Amino acid sequence: MRKNQNAAIAAIVISMLIFGTIGIFRRSIDLPSEVLSFARGVMGSLFLLLVMKVSGKEHDRAAVRRMLPLLLLSGALIGINWILLFEAYIYTSVAVATLCYYMAPVFVILASPLLLHEKITRRKGICVIVSVIGMVLVSGILDPGAAAGSASFKGVLLGLGAAALYASVVLLNKKITGVPVYDKTILQLSAASAVMIPYMLATGTLHTYPLKTGQLLALLTVGIVHTGIAYAMYFGAIEKLPAQTCALLSYIDPVTAVLLSAGLLHEPMSALTVLGAVLILGSAIAAEL
Repeated sequence: MRKNQNAAIAAIVISMLIFGTIGIFRRSIDLPSEVLSFARGVMGSLFLLLVMKVSGKEHDRAAVRRMLPLLLLSGALIGINWILLFEAYIYTSVAVATLCYYMAPVFVILASPLLLHEKITRRKGICVIVSVIGMVLVSGILDPGAAAGSASFKGVLLGLGAAALYASVVLLNKKITGVPVYDKTILQLSAASAVMIPYMLATGTLHTYPLKTGQLLALLTVGIVHTGIAYAMYFGAIEKLPAQTCALLSYIDPVTAVLLSAGLLHEPMSALTVLGAVLILGSAIAAEL
């Protein structure tokens, strides 16, 4: 039993480390965000279908039919969420975009009394306030040099928009019951890709793109590794661990992104940004405990 739990923890840690590098790869792919989101969803869903086929897992068609409207809606929100996040990586640093994205738990806490009829405890209320203070620091509003630096306010708004959509997906997923995780993820990834098609037609971005070898490899990595493999590892592991353990381990993702932003991309981080990062991640982890 303990051996299985250790393996599950290792799988989540590895998947979070993979997720934490997606901003690095996005920087090297010269594609519109909607095209990248479409390709990511297609490759990820096809890879998970292959995993199910090889492992002999059966589809629960009855459960899927019962929850189909919510699955399609949540998948569409995931697709739009990806667009906003990928755009945020363009307009601001990977660290700032990721920290904005991890305001999603705050939005979930604020919406839970209305949608889930859950009370906001004093501790969670304090965590929300601390997170908002951290977000103000990260946004660069209080930093005189922010306008010329990496913390573009447009990127901050895009990251917060992605966080709001991800929070919506989290809340919708609480309503999606009885659907096996692989079936749910495959359908959501497929819906995320499908919603991109009319958007790409409207924006004129639905056509072929000449990618260099390095860019093509980066695209395949995002679709297969960051989406297919990482999702398969993550969803295969969360069934074997307590929800709180999974939630706490998920913060390896933003920590990885922040460290890579500073160490690999050499993106500037002011003292206020570092303080804001500590406040956001610290309060989010405290809210999960």
